[in-house]
Amino acid sequence: MLDFEYCNPTHISFGKNKIAELDKLIPADARVLILLGGNSAKKTGTLDEVITALGNRNITEFSGIEANPTYETLIQAIDIIKEQDIDFLLAVGGGSVIDGTKFVAAAALFEGEPWDILLNWGNNITQALPFGSVLTLPATGSEMNSGSVITRKDIQSKRSFMSDHVFPKFSILDPSKTFTLPERQVANGVVDAFVHIIEQYLTYPVNAPVQDRFSEGLLQTLIELGPQALSNPKDYDIRANLMWVATMALNGLIGRGVPHDWATHMIGHELTALYDIDHARTLAIVLPGLLDCQRESKKEKLLQYGERVWNITQGTETQRIDDAIAKTRTFFEDMGIKTRLSDYDLNYTHVEEIIKKLEYHGMTALGEHQDIDLEKSRHILERNL
Repeated sequence: MLDFEYCNPTHISFGKNKIAELDKLIPADARVLILLGGNSAKKTGTLDEVITALGNRNITEFSGIEANPTYETLIQAIDIIKEQDIDFLLAVGGGSVIDGTKFVAAAALFEGEPWDILLNWGNNITQALPFGSVLTLPATGSEMNSGSVITRKDIQSKRSFMSDHVFPKFSILDPSKTFTLPERQVANGVVDAFVHIIEQYLTYPVNAPVQDRFSEGLLQTLIELGPQALSNPKDYDIRANLMWVATMALNGLIGRGVPHDWATHMIGHELTALYDIDHARTLAIVLPGLLDCQRESKKEKLLQYGERVWNITQGTETQRIDDAIAKTRTFFEDMGIKTRLSDYDLNYTHVEEIIKKLEYHGMTALGEHQDIDLEKSRHILERNL
């Protein structure tokens, strides 16, 4: 196992009717900006619950944060914060709203051009406004980590940052708030969490059986419960377990002491920025081809993944690896998520556009071995046409 440090300061309040606890979690004299996505929180009554729980606090709302939160929209929230002397932020929504809130929290106190936060991966953040979240869409794990991904439309750039200053102070997770989610969003959430786990697990062995077994159990839970969530949308126990898996997938725990491979995300980000494809769907497109292309460097973990997660024990090593990759693709397809570029009307010409963007953003040495250059990225994409 590799050396590591781990600290996660986010308080989790999990279960039914937990929104009422906002009154205890936010200072009584706080001037609160509630950040929202579309109208779902209003339509479902979640926003009314939040406002009731906040009582007599000074409240302002900011809505319109996109599924891929944009720099252009978030800058408007920063203006409101300065105009109204806001001192606490509350994200009500899924990972995109929480990601956007993290950027707003940091940018509101940042000296200089806020986009520089993204250009420096968050290393230049020295402070941020405190914030909490009410999670309504489990997927990204943003409710319990310090990372964020932001899109800038004018230059078609999607970039990420991390900082200890943007851990949520708390996150409220009420599984019943996911009952009204569209099937597409539920499927996206399952696949997003699945790939988060894969990119921390499916690299190379470092004698870390605790992390491996934890990751394998989380993957098996998603495989078992993902389809059930689509067929039984109001089963509380199913939704509760999926919500907690998505949080555990990216709260830092399974990723400590092991190598990571975030190449699927980096390539997927370009697909979203260029063609506005759902984030989870870009991951489903990229991952099978990446595993195929990197089968030699990932050989030991691919065989372990096939045996422990998919119960693949028969055949040659090559056949077992083929089966593990095929089962992964089939799982995504069974969740209703297409895994080929051609499913999204993309072809070789689009592959070249993606490669140019990867080069422009310096994504020329990806993966746990930093051996995925532009040519390998091209091969990965072409395997999924």
